[in-house]
Amino acid sequence: MDFFPLGQRPMRRANPNWFTGRVWQTSVCATTDPSRVRATQISFEPGSRSAWHSHPLGQILFVQSGMGLIGHQDGRTCLIRAGDSVWISPGEKHWQGATPDASLELFEIQKAESGYVTTWMSYVSDEEYLAKPTCITELE
Repeated sequence: MDFFPLGQRPMRRANPNWFTGRVWQTSVCATTDPSRVRATQISFEPGSRSAWHSHPLGQILFVQSGMGLIGHQDGRTCLIRAGDSVWISPGEKHWQGATPDASLELFEIQKAESGYVTTWMSYVSDEEYLAKPTCITELE
């Protein structure tokens, strides 16, 4: 068992190559083989968002507070709110972020494959980000 007291895993600014706006990350857990589970708390300031990306083994998002958006490869954008959970299938192209006027805090869990958890792609355009949400939370 490993124990990490409060403050031992400090919050850091997310890599600007993968995010637009101010985004903060705190690693919660990064295990090694055979588990390979990664968990991160992500805080998006209003108007910030990830780039398009996918996860080789999928991802679980749990919205802790605020309100945000999640965009799907088929063009849908969904509104997500505190208490919502989202399952993103392996290889599914998507993005997530805060709404223009509200912050968003997420807890994300994914599993590493061959040492990586994310394949990063292009930035989300303003047009994609500002598109009117077409669903509430669920990505079917």
